[in-house]
Amino acid sequence: MYTERVKEILSWYSGENPGTLKNLARILNHGKLGGTGKMVNLPVDQGFEHGPARSFAPNPLGYDPEYHFQLGIDAGCNVHAAPPGAIAACAAKFAGEIPLILKLNNSDSLYSGGDPCPAITGSVGDALRLGCEAIGFTIYPGSTFRNKMYEQLRALTEEAKSKGLVVVVWSYPRGSGLSKKGETAIDVVAYAAQIACQLGAHIIKVKPPTAHIEQDAARKVYEAKNIPIATLADRVRHVVQSAFNGKRLVIFSGGPAKSLEDVYAEIRGIHEGGGFGSIIGRNSFQRKKEDAIVMLHKIMNIYAGK
Repeated sequence: MYTERVKEILSWYSGENPGTLKNLARILNHGKLGGTGKMVNLPVDQGFEHGPARSFAPNPLGYDPEYHFQLGIDAGCNVHAAPPGAIAACAAKFAGEIPLILKLNNSDSLYSGGDPCPAITGSVGDALRLGCEAIGFTIYPGSTFRNKMYEQLRALTEEAKSKGLVVVVWSYPRGSGLSKKGETAIDVVAYAAQIACQLGAHIIKVKPPTAHIEQDAARKVYEAKNIPIATLADRVRHVVQSAFNGKRLVIFSGGPAKSLEDVYAEIRGIHEGGGFGSIIGRNSFQRKKEDAIVMLHKIMNIYAGK
């Protein structure tokens, strides 16, 4: 049964076909936060992106993709995201137990050039064959190769939507066009969210923004219009506003493993700012399972206003 909140969110996507809306509703209605319009999602692409030892040695059970599926199910996450290999290894065993996002592009850390351009590693056909509700795709605004990524995403988005899938975009500013501090600057993160919206994303994943302003032209506007950016809640509110005035689902990454106190403080700021949720990988699967579930339930309670 759809709640009024889920019905309201679906109304923001009235241009989409019924298959896409059904899959978006399945994600929003699943798990401990089902029906609230909030999400806590479990992504595990770090084995590909950062390497197996860096990702899974802190909790060796994580070398097995089945562990991540079961963690997402037991914790009551809305959705699990992973590259094609991990999804294919487990999709049949866990069919129907948790919504899935198939990550269609990935980078590795064996080459550290300044301008990322991920390889396409999966297809819309793979997502359908494996029973996924959504495709996932990373873009890197600020990279020399950003236009190539935008064009790839446009084509995949058109195909995914025509076949009733949800489109989830990781919009991570990075590349020679930006400083290191600029990757999480408030003006840049808000811009990245807007770009993902304009490329047709239903759900946008960005990093929690800092108060740094990267672009001189943007700084003039932020100062002249007194745009509040002092607190994390202020900055999240501005990023959400930049995503079609809050009519696209913006969720925030958990980033590197950190203390529980830091995790909860960050989640409270995101919740206060009107963020739609979090996508938490390393801070979940690098902990013991029982500790990860306690943490995830605490995060879900914060988003539920408890």
